[in-house]
Amino acid sequence: MAKRQPGPHAQQESAHRGQRWWRVMCLTGLDYFSTLGYQPGIAALAAGLLSPFATVVLVVVTLAGALPVYRRVAAESPHGQGSIAMLERLLTFWKGKLFVLTLLGFAATDFLITITLSAADATAHLVENPHLTSTLRGHEVAVTLILIGMLGAVFLKGFTEAIGIAVVLVGVYLLLNAVVVAVGLWHVFSAPHVIPDWSHALTAERGNPLVMAGVALVIFPKLALGLSGFETGVAVMPHIEGNPGDTEERPVGRIQGARKLLTTAAVIMSVFLITSSFITTLLIPQKAFEEGGQANGRALAYLAHEYLGSAFGSVYDASTIAILWFAGASAMAGLLNLMPRYLPRYGMAPHWARAVRPMVLVFILVAFLVTWIFRASVDAQGGAYATGVLVLITSAAIAVTIAARRARQRGWSLGFGVISLIFLYTTAVNVIERPDGVKIGACFIGGIMAVSLLSRVARAFELRVTSVTFDTMAERFIRDTAHRRIRFIANKPGSRDLVEYREKQHQIRADNDIPPEEDIIFVEVTVADPSEFESELRVCGGVVAGRYRVLTLQSATIPNALAALLLRVRDETGQRPHIYFEWTEGHPLAHFLRFFLFGQGEVAPVTREVLREAEPDRARRPHVHVG
Repeated sequence: MAKRQPGPHAQQESAHRGQRWWRVMCLTGLDYFSTLGYQPGIAALAAGLLSPFATVVLVVVTLAGALPVYRRVAAESPHGQGSIAMLERLLTFWKGKLFVLTLLGFAATDFLITITLSAADATAHLVENPHLTSTLRGHEVAVTLILIGMLGAVFLKGFTEAIGIAVVLVGVYLLLNAVVVAVGLWHVFSAPHVIPDWSHALTAERGNPLVMAGVALVIFPKLALGLSGFETGVAVMPHIEGNPGDTEERPVGRIQGARKLLTTAAVIMSVFLITSSFITTLLIPQKAFEEGGQANGRALAYLAHEYLGSAFGSVYDASTIAILWFAGASAMAGLLNLMPRYLPRYGMAPHWARAVRPMVLVFILVAFLVTWIFRASVDAQGGAYATGVLVLITSAAIAVTIAARRARQRGWSLGFGVISLIFLYTTAVNVIERPDGVKIGACFIGGIMAVSLLSRVARAFELRVTSVTFDTMAERFIRDTAHRRIRFIANKPGSRDLVEYREKQHQIRADNDIPPEEDIIFVEVTVADPSEFESELRVCGGVVAGRYRVLTLQSATIPNALAALLLRVRDETGQRPHIYFEWTEGHPLAHFLRFFLFGQGEVAPVTREVLREAEPDRARRPHVHVG
């Protein structure tokens, strides 16, 4: 089994073991709180003087919209699968798989842009530091690529997330931000002209308060980066300790801890979002936020240097760079655990996708490409990041709305429905204003779809049954024929009456010269969900019309089920069983597409091919006959 990295999507621990919720919150905070490094600057650039009001709208949406949604997601998905798993349960067959693949594309956008955006902002803090400006100015892309490459090197060597390190990093970072915000607020309120000057400028620019409120409602989707921590907050749930009486089916303590984590993180972030937006808008000239400006992508660091001196500013820069670095590491760990969680189950991942190092190389190369395309610009990548975040939050809102409706909770259904509409509006506005996010998301979706479908075609003839179990009657049938030649007839069930089985048996005996005294057992496979790649096989025995022995199975594909049954019978009895088919009329390509999409088609040759791949030794391979 390939080595896997623990991370935001790590495998769950037992229901009662784990870490205190506030410590796990710091693991989430690597991604969530680190956005303070660039969020105030992006907000000021997007909303201008209206940034504090637009941020207040964002906070209201956070506390009254995203937080209730993800508290419900935590209860519905307590093992860290998140909203994607909820929608996977609610949507079945191919439409569900394709929808999940689409969401995985946006999730990949979210995590990969987290890596590139965090590295770009870390570079901005390095370049704008007074001690390094002259050396690094003009080399932003190269510095960002080096940081991403170093991140990849860490994972290639082996990386284990330490919650203790996250606690230290987040604690120090929040403390330094609290100092900067407190000093900024003191300067705002101690200078008598700052607030009046801002108020007059805002009035001259926007007019009356109603216009300001309307514009703030329109602008706030551009600030959606401040919502980035919720999906990760649910994903780290397996790390939260539960109560001693918790079970995996009902981890009440873990759910309570996750809700405390989500609420506390949202409140802390909301306070910092409002205060940081307020002080940066009032104390920093608007030109400084623009591309190439000293506050671009590092508004709070600008204030730290301006009001607390170069030494404190350098400490703040170092803390910001460290947490941004680990935010990228958290995102990489999330990618390494998110993709293998879904794609292999769908049969939509090449074999090397289970190994860490090849996947790291792929993600790092993609991150290099994204950084080069956007020239390591924090502002240019903000739209793509916001799109990924908003699509995941919107999908979560829709998922909990459907869940509440199925549970017949009319009040919650209505409330979550309104929240879903708000996030649909927010996502639509963000897409219209900044289509780069959709373009990047579409590239990831297209890449995932193409690789997934090609991989599934390449793996079509794998033995895709994880286990085979027999009921009592089926065991008796196999045991009774084990001392002589074992013959099965593959039958497509129809009316299942005496005439059907009598005619089928007569035809197979005549086509294959099987003597009348030889025992025959019919095998019938019913296709359940053909979009599933792997499945467990339960074989049930029965007697039809008082004389015909029939084994019935349910599986995603008929050929794989038959091949798995034959191999299991061979292993149980020590004999190579025989199975008999009829030829199916039609074009081979059409039959392959039917097999690929619906689990049926030309069963006989596909069954033989599955057997050939599963058992290379021809002398041990079950016999396949076609007449």
